Amino acid sequence: MLQEAGVKRTDVVVDLGSGDGRFIIAAAKKYGCKAIGYEIDARLVQQSRETLARENLGALATIEHRDIFTLDLSGADVITVFLYPRLMERLIPQFEKLKPGARIVSHQFEMPGVKADEMLIVESKEDGDKHRIFLWTTPLKPKPAP
Repeated sequence: MLQEAGVKRTDVVVDLGSGDGRFIIAAAKKYGCKAIGYEIDARLVQQSRETLARENLGALATIEHRDIFTLDLSGADVITVFLYPRLMERLIPQFEKLKPGARIVSHQFEMPGVKADEMLIVESKEDGDKHRIFLWTTPLKPKPAP
């Protein structure tokens, strides 16, 4: 997902619903960029913070215990999500405030009513399953009517 989004060292990567922090950790380690995860589950926040400390990534990456629907995302260059379409739809007003050229990348799920720039099917190296990756670049473009 990070590769598909074209992450660069100068980017700020935000993971909405960051879970165990794997995308934040990967962004900081592989690309050396600033990475911020937002997670509502306090147990996962603590687990992620412990991993960041163990990996010595505290200077680049943080995990915050926050509700993703109340965030100001305007400073993000790349946003990663693994959220159901109805939750993605609720985030559209926040995504529309992103600076032009910001990238949103989703694992598995489309954003209702918004035309993706790209959709890839990738095979997991871990389990061999096929996964869909969607990429949007701001400003968002509506899907054409059927």
